[in-house]
Amino acid sequence: MVSLLQRILAPRTEPDAPTLLYQAIVAQARSPHWYVEGAVPDTMDGRFDMLSSILALVLLRLEAIDARLETARLAELFVTDMDGQLRQGGVGDLVVGKHIGRMMSLLGGRLDAYRAGLEPGGDLAGAIDRNIHRGASVADGGRNHVEQGLRALAEGLARRPLDIILAGEIA
Repeated sequence: MVSLLQRILAPRTEPDAPTLLYQAIVAQARSPHWYVEGAVPDTMDGRFDMLSSILALVLLRLEAIDARLETARLAELFVTDMDGQLRQGGVGDLVVGKHIGRMMSLLGGRLDAYRAGLEPGGDLAGAIDRNIHRGASVADGGRNHVEQGLRALAEGLARRPLDIILAGEIA
């Protein structure tokens, strides 16, 4: 009983660096411009698409600087977040794992698609069409907005050292 009271009444500690980074990724994914100017559907799927796309860009940067522990912790936070979102959305215990596996597969697909799309001569627009707009008819302005936004994010990440990224400064 004392241990429970200590946890409840103990002063809050600051979140660790990967948690700060994940919070910054979520905040970036929730930015209204993706959904307004970028024509990303403001649905559960659309929000997942933006979150996993931005997370993929951050993971690609962490991969480039060989930040394995941070990458693993970030993936862990993503799984925990998605588990909570699924349960809150009414998904039962028996199928949560299957949904999480599918989400991780989608994240892996985005990593491959954006890695290739960001290479010189790569088709980032095609990757965005498949992974964010999911083949929907989107005006060029929306498509361009998302492409320019993700490209700018990737370029900004490429210039930032690990400590700045972990502090949550991704954009």
